[in-house]
Parts: sequence; structure tokens; C-alpha cells
Amino acid sequence: MQVEKFYYDNKIVKMFAYATMLWGVVGMLAGLLIAVQIYLPAANFNLPITTFGRVRPVHTNAVIFAFVGNGIFMGVYYSLQRLCKARMFSDTLSKIHFWVWQLIIVAAAVTLLAGYTSGKEYAELEWPIDIVITLVWVVFGINMFGTILKRRESHLYVAIWFYIATWVTVAMLHIVNSFEIPFSFMKSYSFYAGVQDALVQWWYGHNAVAFFLTTPYLGLMYYFLPKAANRPVYSYRLSIIHFWALIFIYIWAGPHHLLYTALPDWAQSLGTVFSIMLIAPSWGGMLNGLFTLRGAWDKVREEPVLKFLVVAVTCYGMATFEGPMLSLKSVNAISHFTDWTIAHVHIGALGWNGFMTFGVLYWLIPRIFNTTLYSKKLATTHFWIGTLGIVLYALPMYWAGFTQAEMWKQFTEEGQIKYQFLETVTHIIPMYVTRSLGGALYISGVFVMIYNIWKTVAQGKLIENEEAEAAPLPKVAETHGKQYWHRWIERRPIQMLVLSLVLVAIGGLLELVPTFLIKSNIPTIASVKPYTPLELQGRDIYIREGCYLCHSQMIRPFRDEVARYGEYSKAGEFVYDHPFQWGSKRTGPDLARIGGKYPDSWHYNHMSDPRSMSPGSIMPSYSWLLDNKLDTAITPAKIRAMQTLGVPYPEGYDKKANEDLVAQENLIKANLKKDKIETPANAEIVALIAYLQRMGTDIKGEKKQVASLP
Repeated sequence: MQVEKFYYDNKIVKMFAYATMLWGVVGMLAGLLIAVQIYLPAANFNLPITTFGRVRPVHTNAVIFAFVGNGIFMGVYYSLQRLCKARMFSDTLSKIHFWVWQLIIVAAAVTLLAGYTSGKEYAELEWPIDIVITLVWVVFGINMFGTILKRRESHLYVAIWFYIATWVTVAMLHIVNSFEIPFSFMKSYSFYAGVQDALVQWWYGHNAVAFFLTTPYLGLMYYFLPKAANRPVYSYRLSIIHFWALIFIYIWAGPHHLLYTALPDWAQSLGTVFSIMLIAPSWGGMLNGLFTLRGAWDKVREEPVLKFLVVAVTCYGMATFEGPMLSLKSVNAISHFTDWTIAHVHIGALGWNGFMTFGVLYWLIPRIFNTTLYSKKLATTHFWIGTLGIVLYALPMYWAGFTQAEMWKQFTEEGQIKYQFLETVTHIIPMYVTRSLGGALYISGVFVMIYNIWKTVAQGKLIENEEAEAAPLPKVAETHGKQYWHRWIERRPIQMLVLSLVLVAIGGLLELVPTFLIKSNIPTIASVKPYTPLELQGRDIYIREGCYLCHSQMIRPFRDEVARYGEYSKAGEFVYDHPFQWGSKRTGPDLARIGGKYPDSWHYNHMSDPRSMSPGSIMPSYSWLLDNKLDTAITPAKIRAMQTLGVPYPEGYDKKANEDLVAQENLIKANLKKDKIETPANAEIVALIAYLQRMGTDIKGEKKQVASLP
């Protein structure tokens, strides 16, 4: 058979590798900043763009979509060409993919710091950027499948299975979760509300972890770990079970983020059951990776690349054991809203994603530059610095989580709450300090790696077009001996794409559809009314400033939470919340029943200088809200968008909404004046006060300072 000569494109691999390192530093520095801000309010610098609420989504998006995202594309573009024995389908599409992805990252950072956010975790980017993400994902898909279809290797290696499942599932998740109604060039409201929005968001959020942070990296593991160890994968059969079981089960587990909330019990239980089942395929993958190294442990001691990969796979195993454990209701009652979850997430992010990326970089860069790694000693130093950084990061967060959860639940002998919420925060500040030291150590190791790679690149020369040769794919596949079903599907990428989509769609449909179609899942409450125009404006300011990142609005049916905050939350309370604001972390107290608890002047002073009202508070000042003028020109568009979403404002109300807004502004201004506070009625702080004073008052049967809708 005639052998064909062709060339691998290493230039695109180099570009994604450099971007991975660049955005890794940016994302980790943003993480270090917010880690310091959490115990040192002055580190917020009293500027809107540098507050915790603005920087935190920059950190998560930069680490997930910039650092890990570029790391995925780096590994896929390198391994896919070699597994298919073919150059990428289109050099032009490769470059479009690269540059548009970097543009998206820059646009994300700029808009998030400017306060343009959808308010949905890991999906904060606004609608224009969501559209561009969709388009560039299609470009990536065309390039990937074009390469697979023109391959010279008949069998699709296991890594490619994970790449295919990643592409199709991320596309589904992004499109469904990003349904929104724009009301301006850079702002929109979620198509879903309340309970439904929460379910869709965490169906997306959990599976963004599953199919962006996990499945593509499992593909990288199946390629780079055997390559680095120079050994075959331990068990092909186990890889089959691992793949199909993982993609089917993972998609169901999202509701475990919403245990003890207003989500229907059946959905919570479904999420728990499938989360427990996840242990089997997840650990199957971990063991397949580690057992691949059987007989090669001497090499692990010598090769820093293998050190990184071994710890990465081990952290994957730890995180995927802990995740199902956290989905048990008895455990979740302790962990949820605490720093335990932060520790859990970072075992995966720092250990699994970070170390896997570092290992791939150390293995790949010398090969595409036709040289050897500049210094194994420096790489080993990076390994130990990074490992110590993970330990110093995670252990204090576990400690903080347990401590705070236990303090929340303590009662005196007289049956009173023992600790004020602020006491439970200040008590764990030493853990926060230690966490930031661990983060600083981890990122210092990254700088060691960058120096090492810079020196490696300097001593080599990029092989932009790496020569290779292989026989063309025969038109009729040869078969020898007994053929199993998986052999059939593993030679047919389009059929594998369709089957993967069917498997992941089943879980999504069976969880989401009943919540939308069966009204008994979300009982209505007659006293719950739409927000007034001023409250709606104030809610948007609350979301813009990232208040939901530290404050929950979900009181669980526990004795301590009801005693501390008030009556537990009901599903019907949130039917007009686009998006929902239940939160996932309590650095500050829950705000679900804050309305009417304090006078308007308290909120004004608290936003101006939190420590003046709560000595020892770690909350940043929001003094600019006292000066910023409310944009009322956009009010009619907001009302019309809400009407489109089914919020029952009267027909034509958009034309008179600002009249009611001004009336409520003047009422709050007058209340502030009684307490000797002079403020313009159209200051943003007034709108925020209106929203804060509304929270939870409908369910309590009372409304304070709420202008009635006609």
C-alpha cells in the first residue's frame, strides 16, 4: 500500500501553549487577589472594578475558559493530528479559533470588571459574547470533525471519544443555559426564573465541570500519560466502560448543588442517586490511568512530567470521590454554603487541571521545538512547590468549612443562636490567610515553569510543519475475528457524536422538562408580586456588583437557619426572579428575609462603610453607589423584557414605570432625611435600598416602602 507524506501543524499548538501560560498567570493572580480581599477589605482599593464581586468572576472565567480552555485546545490540536495521522482540517479555521477565543477572553475580562454580568455562576458573560462563543465552538467542531473524517487511522482512539463527547455536550449546555432576553446592547434577563433557572444553571454549572474541566482532560490523560510513560493504556475494556458510563451518568448530577433548597424533592433525590453512581466510572478512569504506570514507578521518580501526571490523576480520584460524598444530604447539610466546597473545587482545579496542564506543557514543548527540557531539576522544584501550595490551600479551607458550619449550628442552653454570623467569619480569618499563602506558593511554581519553558524554547527551534507519513485509510475497513458493538461505533465518528448527544440529552430532558411542564413543582403564592421599577433597578445593581457571590437568598429548613434568618424559602417566592439569586457561598449572611429588618439609613451607612455598622466586617465599601446616578432611560426596556418573560406588569406599564420609580425614590429619600442623611433621590444607593427592603417581605405578608402597581 502506498504511503502518503504529510505535515503536522505545530504552530497552532505553540500558540495555544503560550496562551495557556499567559492566561494561567492572569487567572491565578486574580484568584490570589480575591483570596487576600476576603480577609483584607483594603485590598478592594475602594474602586468598582477591583472589588471582590467584580474580580471573582474574572478569576473563575480566566481559570476555566482561558487557562484550562487554551490547555484543552493545545492538547487536542497536538494529539488529534497524531491519533488521526492527519494535519488539522483547516489551518485557517485553526487560526480563527485561536484568535477569536483570545478575543472572547479579553472581552470577558473587560465586561465583567465593568459590571456586565448575567449573574449566573460560570456563565456570567452577556449575550453578545455568548453568541460569539457559540460561533467559535462551531468553528472548533468543524475543524475537529474535518480532521477525524480525513484521518488515515481507522480506529478512533479513546482520547478522541472524550473530545467528541466534550464538543457536543458543551454545545448543548451552553445553548440551553444561555437563553436570555436582551434589553440593551450588553444586558439581558435569563429566560428562566427562580426554581427553573436554578435547575438549568446547575445542570449547566455541574456539567461545565464535567464536560469542560473533566472529559477533555481525560482525553489528554489517555494520550499523554501512556506517551510519557511509554506504556499502553492499562485496560481498553475499562476505558470503554469509563467513557460510556461517565457521559451518561454525569449529566444527571447537577441537582446535588441544590439540596435542601426550594427545588422539588424528586429532582434533589435524582441528583443524589446519580452522583453516588458517578464514583464507579470516575474511579475506573483514575485506576486506568494509574495502572498504566505499572512497572514504571522508577521512571516516575526520575521524570517530572510523570510526577505531575500522577498527582493530577490522583487529585481527579480525590475530587470525584468527594463530589458524590458531598451529594449525600447529611454531608451536604454541613458543606453547602461553606469553604468546604471551595477546597473541593480547588483540589480539582489546582491538582487535576493545573498539574495535568503543567505535565502536558513539559512533555509537549521540547518535542515541538526539537530539543530537551532545559532543566528537570527546575521542573521537579515546580512540582514540589505546587504540591505544597495545593496542601496549604485546601487544608485550611476544609478546616474553615467544618468550623463555620459547626458555629452556624450552635445554640445556647436557653435555645438562642450562640454566634452572630460575623463571629463565624472573623473566627476563620487565619485559615483565609493561610489559603492565600498556599495560592501564592502555587503561582510561584508557575513562574518557575515559565522560566524553564522559556529557556527550553530558546535552545530549540519550532518545527512548524512536522513531517510524517502513513498509509491512507482503506475504503473498506478490514475485519479479523469476532467484532464487538463498540468496534463498530469506534470507527464511525458521526454516529459516535449522535449517540453521545442522545445519551447526555436523556438526563437533561428528564430533569428539566417536568419542572417546566408540571405546575405542582412550583406552587404559586398569591402574595408574591412583581418587583416595582425601582426594586428591579436595585436588583440589577445588586447583580452588577456581585453581591450574590457572598450572600445567599435561600433559607434551608434547618433549625439554625430558620432561627437566624426567618421562615425557610418556598419555591413560589422566586417566580419573578430572572435570574435566580440563591447563591452558592455564604461569606456574608443570607439576605432572603433582610427586607424591613433594618431602617433605610442602616443600609445606606452599611454600603458606604460596612465597618461603621458591623465592626470587624470584611465586606468592601460601595461608596460609588452614593454618587452614581440611576439610569432611568433603560427602565421601560427592562419592563418590556420582563413582560416578554411572563411577568404580569399591566399592558403599557413601561410608559409610566418611571413615574412609580420616582415616587418610591422620593419616599426612601425622605426616610433617609429623617435620619439626617441627605442624598439625591436618583442615586443608585436608593434603588439598591429599595431592593434590599423588598427581599422576603412578600412571604411575610408585609411590604415596606413598595409603590403599588396599578
